Formats: sequence, C-alpha cells, structure tokens
Amino acid sequence: MLIRSRAPLRLGFAGGGSDVSPYSDIYGGHVLNVTIDMYAYCVIEAWDKEQIVFAATDREETYAAHSQSYLDFNGHLDLHKAVYNRVVRQFNRGEPLSLKMTTYSDAPAGSGLGSSSTMVVAMLSAYVEWLNLPLGEYEIARIAYEVERLELGLAGGRQDTYAATFGGFNFIEFEAEERVIVNPLRIKNWMINELESSLVLYYTDAPRESAKILKDQIKNVETQNQEALEATHEIKRDAVLMKEYILKGSLQDIAKILGRSWEAKKKLASSISNPIIEQAYEIALKAGAYSGKISGAGGGGFIIFMVDPTKRMDVIRALNQLDGSVRNFHFVQQGAESWAI
Repeated sequence: MLIRSRAPLRLGFAGGGSDVSPYSDIYGGHVLNVTIDMYAYCVIEAWDKEQIVFAATDREETYAAHSQSYLDFNGHLDLHKAVYNRVVRQFNRGEPLSLKMTTYSDAPAGSGLGSSSTMVVAMLSAYVEWLNLPLGEYEIARIAYEVERLELGLAGGRQDTYAATFGGFNFIEFEAEERVIVNPLRIKNWMINELESSLVLYYTDAPRESAKILKDQIKNVETQNQEALEATHEIKRDAVLMKEYILKGSLQDIAKILGRSWEAKKKLASSISNPIIEQAYEIALKAGAYSGKISGAGGGGFIIFMVDPTKRMDVIRALNQLDGSVRNFHFVQQGAESWAI
C-alpha cells in the first residue's frame, strides 16, 4: 500500500513574531497568513521488511534502521525520526512500524515559508491516513508543533503548523497555556484575484540563520528590551488591521501595513535584515513596488512585494537582475491532504 500526502507552504502577511514564545505566552499573538501552491510532500510505503527507511530526496539524504520503537536523534533526518517516535509512542502502543518514507518539498529549507513545519504536517497526515488515526486539524497542528518545537527543541513560532494544516487565509490567535484559535477568513473572489495580481514573490537565495534570529528575538523579550517589545506589539496590532483591510479589499492600506510591519520587524533582532535584502527592497521600490516584507523569521528566504499590477513586470525585470529569482504562485484554500493508493 502507498500513502501520499501534501501540505501547503504559507506566506506571512502580518503578525509574524508575535507567535513566538515567550511573547505569545505573556501578551498573546495575532498572525494573518495564507497558503500557496507550493507544497511539502510525503509518501509512505508500508512493507513487512522489519526495516525503517527515510529518504529526503530534495536534500539527497537517506536513513535506514531495523524497525524499533525509538530512533535516536543525531542531526540526520531528525524531523522524520521525531514524527515516527511520536506516532509509535502515542498511537501504536509503543510497537515499532516498518515503512519506507520519501519526502520532498517545493521550497528549500530556510525559505521563510514554514517549510520544516509544513513537512512535519505532511508526514503526520500520511501517518493519519495509513493508521486511520482519529485526529482533526487542531490535533495535527498541535502535535506537529510539539514535535518540532518541544521534542526537537527547534526555535520558531506557532503559526506554521496551523497554516499548513488548515489552509487558506487565516487570522490565528495565540494565547497563554497553548490556546490557539484559527479564524478562517471569507474573502471575495475578486479580492483574492486582485491581491494575487498585486504581489511579487522574490527568493533572495541568501544564507539564513533563522535559529539565531529567533534566539535574539526571544532574548529581547526575556530582557524586556523596550524597542523590540514595542515593535512586536505593533506587529501584532498590524495583523488585526491587515485582517480588516483584506476583508474590505483596501489594497492601498494593505500595502501600507505590509511596509510598516517590515520596518517594525527589523527592530525585533539585528540580523533580520542584511545588505542583500535591503538591495532587493530598494530595487523593487524604485521599479514601482509600493512596499514589501520578509516572509518568515528574516535574514533571507522570500520577500513579498506589493505592486500595482500594471507595474508588476517592471518590478520582476528589476529583481531578475539580482542573484535571486521571482517565483510564480497562487493562493490555495485546501490545507493538508492525504490519500491511499
């Protein structure tokens, strides 16, 4: 039997950073994001070989072991091992599984599109299909968060697993004691089309150290750095305004919030921006873009630019003169999916 799954990557429009502990635990966080037609994929082949094989084909990494109840972490496909360990422990009575799992993604690691969290969701969704696990969207997203952030100790926020699991445009509220509320937004088709036509997605191809950025951000909250705290408060408020403007179809206001949030985000940690990002930003604005912001923690990855559709090609041509690349995309409403062959 073959099980396939996929989960969509996401763009962060507003609020990113307010979903990171300890800020979200103390003050609560608000995030507005949307999923796009770039995916993390997983394939499970169930077999009777008493062997476990993980293959991350996009990274050209493979791991193999005899079937066992717990796989040790050693920096080699630890995401795959952590998901396996959690499924065996919680849903298979501690009994080992035998399988070959193949994974790959449309976006590289460190893209700022939530690629690692989305991969965890894709892997969990495949196990849910294979083992017929009684898990809904909230449970899948919560387990994926716990596996990545708590069990593996990887720094990051909470939004990625919920975006990948639910799909579509979502305004997500993060509260103390791990309480999360996902509010799907009902946006008119003309607004979705107009917003899609007004965005340019640029991949900087810059090295990205999201873990360091997030650690600096966490330290600034813990030490009560007033500039960083006020910037996070502003980012959180901007998520609420972004929700209102997207629902109303106020494109100019969306562009204003996007640019303002980027200026605030740069105050969260010193390494969020760099000369490569600033050069791309300046060139895009000179070519006609209204504003833009990094999607994700910062330091590299993808930048979202807001532009008048009549100036779109001017911005694309200008950005294509740099070392990065412009990526075509469309919004998608469907979250994580899995099916049996």
